[in-house]
Amino acid sequence: MNPDEQWTAAALRALSNDARLDIMRWLKDPTAHFTPQSVGSFEVEGVCASTIQERLGLAQPTVSAHLRTLHQAGLVVRTKVGAWQFYKRDEQAVRRLLDTLAAEL
Repeated sequence: MNPDEQWTAAALRALSNDARLDIMRWLKDPTAHFTPQSVGSFEVEGVCASTIQERLGLAQPTVSAHLRTLHQAGLVVRTKVGAWQFYKRDEQAVRRLLDTLAAEL
C-alpha cells in the first residue's frame, strides 16, 4: 500500500465510529452545533475539547481518544491555548479524502 492509500485507509478508519462522525459533522458548522465558548473563537482556534465533550455526553478520556484518532488521521487540526485544546476540521484533508473516494470508488 502506498502512502496515499495508507492515509486514506487511516482516515476511513477514523470515520468508522458514530461519535467521530458526529464530531466531524458538528465541526463543519460549530456555531450551529455548540454553545458559545468563554475562551477561544470557533473561527480562529476551533472548538474546545470540553465543549465537544459536553455535546457528546461522554467521559473526558473517551472524547480525548476520539479527538486524538481524528487528529492522527489528519482530519482535524489541534491548537493549544493555555490549558485548553481546540479542534477544527482540516478542510483541505476532508476535500482530499472526498476527491480520492470519488476517483477510486
